[in-house]
Amino acid sequence: MQRSSKDVWVGLFVLLGGFAVLFLALQSANLLSISFDRGYAVTAKFDNIGGLKPKAAVKSSGVVVGRVESIAFDDKTFQARVTLSMDKRYAFPKDSSLKILTSGLLGEQYIGIEAGADVANLAAGDAISATQSAVVLENLISQFLYSKAADGPAEDKK
Repeated sequence: MQRSSKDVWVGLFVLLGGFAVLFLALQSANLLSISFDRGYAVTAKFDNIGGLKPKAAVKSSGVVVGRVESIAFDDKTFQARVTLSMDKRYAFPKDSSLKILTSGLLGEQYIGIEAGADVANLAAGDAISATQSAVVLENLISQFLYSKAADGPAEDKK
C-alpha cells in the first residue's frame, strides 16, 4: 500500500486537534494550570472547608488572584490548613481576611480575599489568621428544622 504525504499531514492534523481538545478540557476543569511565573505561598487555617478542592480559585472582587495549592489537616489544632499560591502581581495587606464562598447556589467553592488596611503586605510563608469557614447547606437546613421543632406544633388560627 502506498502512503502519500497528504496522509501524513492529515494524521498530524488529527493528533494536533486531539491534543488541543485534551488541553482545553483539562484547562476548563482547573486540572491544568500552566504558569511559568511562580507566585508567593501563604497559609490559612479553617474550621470547615466544605467542598473546597486544590486548584480552586482565590478571588478578589471577582478577579482570580491565586489558586489553592494544597489542603492538609492539622492534627494539633484540628483545623484544615490551606496553602494558597498567590500571583505576585497582586499584593495584599497582612491583615487581609479570607472566606470560603460558593459561586451560585450549588456551584464550586472558591476563596474570597478581602484586603485589609495594614501598611505591610503579605510575603511568602505568611499565615492569614482572619478566616471564615464555608457555609454548609446541610447545617443551615438542620438549624432551621431544629428551630421550628423547638417552637412546638403549629396551631391553626381561624
